[in-house]
Amino acid sequence: MAAGNEGVVGGIRLDLRRMHETWMELVYPRQRNADDTVLGTWTPDSDLGMALYRLWSAVGVPVVGLVYPLVLLGAFLRFQTRRIDGTATRLGLVGVVLLSLVVWGALAALARFELDLLAGGFVAIAVAGGVATVSAALAVGTRAVGGRGTTVALAYPFAMTALFLPPVVAALFSKTLADVVLPSSVALARWVLANVLAPVGLATMFSETFALQGKGLNYVVMWLAISFPLGWVLGLLVSLADLVRPTE
Repeated sequence: MAAGNEGVVGGIRLDLRRMHETWMELVYPRQRNADDTVLGTWTPDSDLGMALYRLWSAVGVPVVGLVYPLVLLGAFLRFQTRRIDGTATRLGLVGVVLLSLVVWGALAALARFELDLLAGGFVAIAVAGGVATVSAALAVGTRAVGGRGTTVALAYPFAMTALFLPPVVAALFSKTLADVVLPSSVALARWVLANVLAPVGLATMFSETFALQGKGLNYVVMWLAISFPLGWVLGLLVSLADLVRPTE
């Protein structure tokens, strides 16, 4: 147990050192992983330069302390997303599309022949399946293009869209689902307006532009507006974990 604790503490120390070295490298050259190189870590050769160097180093300590929990969250998310990414890679784009069509087709058939009490169930699930399939295909396709920028900017947001948008689209075709999904969306929108947009002065503009009541398309726009920023945050957290804790 003690050896395990030492391993955890050693890993945290390594993370913090890498983060501080990365912070230093924002301004100064040859800071990250430079201790074991021939030239070593670069340091200024003047008193004023050294004072500024130490000041920048001191400022980085609380910054690193605040950011490190995000690194741990990113490492956890990276583990989860790479399990999904590995499955998607093995299936390929065609395989992901076919799997989605089979799953959602089975659900639509179930709604059609077994769940007649669910008003509009077949159409709702069929349309939701189409949205999920297209979103999943876009996520896998943009991920296959390669490059961290494309993955963060497009693949993660489309993956979030595949998760969040189908229930909302289904609710627009089924009164039974609408009675559950749409009021929850309104409650979430009110919370976002009061706690996220109001402090920055954007609540009035969004509430006037996207009135949810009675406008089905605005529910779709709302969840797209949630899915994309959430996907960007997820991608940035995973990228931060890659920077601090490389898997290689």
